[in-house]
Amino acid sequence: MLTIHCPNCGVTAEETEFHAHGEAHIKRFGPGSTEADFESYLFMRKNPKGVHFERWRHQYGCGKWFHVARCTMTLEVFGSYSAQTTEPPQEILEIIRDRRPDFDSDAA
Repeated sequence: MLTIHCPNCGVTAEETEFHAHGEAHIKRFGPGSTEADFESYLFMRKNPKGVHFERWRHQYGCGKWFHVARCTMTLEVFGSYSAQTTEPPQEILEIIRDRRPDFDSDAA
């Protein structure tokens, strides 16, 4: 079972208090975008074996959204951070690189 920290209210709890909602940092396309861009936004998701950045919601707590960096193979959680960020914070990337020297932030 995962233990996750909500950066919004400061609660650390088991994953059953939260709900995963898929990949984080997805580029959304607005009016005037091409059909290929819209198709990519709707259907194309990464499903890596290893480090993954996900959107989570504190379902039974504050109800707010946030992002979690975790490993899909080992279920290790590297950290959580605000959903208002457009890319993972440098501190989280450094934690991941310390634990996974072969991590490529461009591929994630």
